Amino acid sequence: MMNAVDLERVKVHEADACLVLANKYCQDPDAEDAANIMRVISIKDYSDDIRVIIQLMQYHNKAYLLNIPSWDWKQGDDVICLAELKLGFIAQSCLAPGFSTMMANLFAMRSFKTSPDMQVWTNDYLRGTGMEMYTETLSPSFIGMPFAQATELCFTKLKLLLLAIEIKGEEGADSKISINPRGAKILANTQGFFIAQSADEVKRAWFYCKACHDDIKDETLIKKCKCKNCDITRDREDINLINRNRRSNIPSPSPNQMLNSTKQVNKVKPNVNRQPPDNIVSPSTYNRPTSRGSGSGAQNQNGVTLQAGIADDQSKDFDFEKTEMKYDSTGMFHWSPAKSLEECILDRNQAAMTVLNGHVVVCLFADPDSPLIGLRNLVMPLRASNFHYHELKHVVIVGSVEYIRREWKMLQNLPKISVLNGSPLSRADLRAVNVNLCDMCCILSAKVPSNDDPTLADKEAILASLNIKAMTFDDTIGVLSQRGSEQDNLTPVGSPIVLQRRGSVYGANVPMITELVNDSNVQFLDQDDDDDPDTELYLTQPFACGTAFAVSVLDSLMSTTYFNQNALTLIRSLITGGATPELELILAEGAGLRGGYSTPESLSNRDRCRVGQISLYDGPLAQFGEAGKYGDLFVAALKSYGMLCI
Repeated sequence: MMNAVDLERVKVHEADACLVLANKYCQDPDAEDAANIMRVISIKDYSDDIRVIIQLMQYHNKAYLLNIPSWDWKQGDDVICLAELKLGFIAQSCLAPGFSTMMANLFAMRSFKTSPDMQVWTNDYLRGTGMEMYTETLSPSFIGMPFAQATELCFTKLKLLLLAIEIKGEEGADSKISINPRGAKILANTQGFFIAQSADEVKRAWFYCKACHDDIKDETLIKKCKCKNCDITRDREDINLINRNRRSNIPSPSPNQMLNSTKQVNKVKPNVNRQPPDNIVSPSTYNRPTSRGSGSGAQNQNGVTLQAGIADDQSKDFDFEKTEMKYDSTGMFHWSPAKSLEECILDRNQAAMTVLNGHVVVCLFADPDSPLIGLRNLVMPLRASNFHYHELKHVVIVGSVEYIRREWKMLQNLPKISVLNGSPLSRADLRAVNVNLCDMCCILSAKVPSNDDPTLADKEAILASLNIKAMTFDDTIGVLSQRGSEQDNLTPVGSPIVLQRRGSVYGANVPMITELVNDSNVQFLDQDDDDDPDTELYLTQPFACGTAFAVSVLDSLMSTTYFNQNALTLIRSLITGGATPELELILAEGAGLRGGYSTPESLSNRDRCRVGQISLYDGPLAQFGEAGKYGDLFVAALKSYGMLCI
C-alpha cells in the first residue's frame, strides 16, 4: 500500500472504499498504528477522495488522522479505535451489566437457527444474536407523530424496534442522530434506526399506510399499497427531496430507489455528519425505578436513578446544592480542576476506612512500561453530564501506581477517582476496596501478550476473576436491600445519598466483567459450565451473560461501518456517553479535557439519553418480573417513563 504502482494495479481510485485492518496481537501497538496511518497517508496521496475505514489500536493515535488534509468524516472516512470502543463497552456494562454483549451482537452480522434440543434461554439468546441495526425512511403516515408514539406503533403494529431518528438541522446545519428524543416529532423523510432481523422487515416502516394497513393484524401483510393519497404524498416528498439535493449538488435517489433505501446494503458514500445526539433525556427528578436487576434500557425523561457512588462514614453528608457542578467545554462530561495523583492515592488502611459502596473497581494488570490503554475511555462514559454529580459512580483503580502515573494526565480532570497501589490478585487489597459492595468489577490488562503461547495471554485476568469468585465476605456490615415500595423514589439534586449496602457474601455474586485477549480462554472463566473449547465466543456462557468481553468482537464493526456509517455513529454515541467531533478535536490537541463556563447551550447537552439497568424484582416494573411478557413491559415503560427497553 506504500507503493503507488501497487495501488494502481488494484485500481484503488475505482474502489468503493479501502479498509485498513490492525494486527490486534502485535507486540508494539503504537508502531502498528503508525504503520497503518502511513498506509492511509499513502492511499490518500494517491487518491484523495477514496473512502478509508481504518482500525487503530490506541486512542491517542486517533489525533494523527486529523492531520491528514484529505481526511473527511463527512465523506465517509472513519476510524474504529479498538481501545476506545472496548473500554466504552466495558464502561456501559458498569451502568447496565450485559450491555456490551447486547451491542456486540447487534453489529455482528449473523444468521441464527433455533433448535428444540437447546434450552429455552439459548434459543431466545440466539434469536437476539440474529438482530441487526438498520436504517429506513419512515412513511408519510408517521409525519407529525411524537417519537414515543411512532415507537409504540412500530413495536405493536410493525413488530420493529425504533431506537433513534435522524433530526435534520436548520438551514445548512448538519443533521443529528437522536436516540430516544424527548418531544421530537417525525418530519417528512425522517430516517429511523431500527433493530430487526432483516432489511425486508424494516421496509414495513416505509410501506406502512394508515389508510390501508390500520386494520391489519399480521405484520407480514404490510406491503407497498396502491393508496392514491399515499403515493401522491410520497411523490411530492421525493420531488422536494430531489429539488433540495439539487440545490446542494448532492446526487438524488429516484423515487424507485428510495423505496429500497434500507442502508444495510447501500454502496453510496454517505454524506453524514459525525455529531452524536445532543438531545433526549435529562436526569429526572420524578419517580423512577431503581436498583440493580434485569433488563437494559435507554432512559428518557423519567429516567433511572443509578446507585450512589461513594459514601464516607468518617465525614458529614455532602451538601450537593453547594457543590459547584462543572462540565467540560462541550457540556458533555463532568469536569473538575486537575488533581495530582498523590491526592488520589489510597493506602490499604485509608481504603478500608472509606466505606465504598456502589462503586466501580478496576483491577488493572500493568508493568510500569506497558503500552497505555487509555483509561480515560473507561472513565469518561461514567462521567457523562446526563448524570447528576451525586449519581456518578466512584472509580477505584487497583494496580501499579507507576503505570497509572503515565495515564494520569488524561484522568486528572475527571472527578471521583481513587487509586490503590496494590495487586488485583491480593485479597487484602480487594477487601480494602470493598469489592463485594461494588456495582461492577472490571478486570483489565495492559500487558503485551506473549507470542509464545496465546493461552497464557490472559493468565492474570483469569486468575483474578477466579480469585474473586472464590472469596467469601463478612456480612456483619449488613446486606440491606431497600425495596422500591418502601421508599419514595424521588431524588432531587439536593437530597442526600441513601446508602444501600447490598453486598455479596460470596465472590461468585460480585458483578464482574473480564477482558480477554484470546477468545478460547473464555472456557476457563466459568468452572461450572460445559463450554466446548471450539465454541464460538458469542455462544459461550460468560459472553452471553455479559461477564466476558474480547476485542475480537469489534472486527465486525468494519463491515457494519462500510455498509451503514450511521450505525457506527449511533453505537459510538451510545457507548462513549456522548463524545462529539468538537470534543475529539479538543482531545486531539493533547491537553486533555478543558473546563468551560456553563451556557444555556452547553447545559442543554445534558438533556440526552443514557443507558441503565432496571430491576424487575421490585419497583414500578415488578409486575412484569414474574412471567411477564417483554412486549407488555416495552409498552408500559415507554408510556409511563418514556424509556426504551432494549
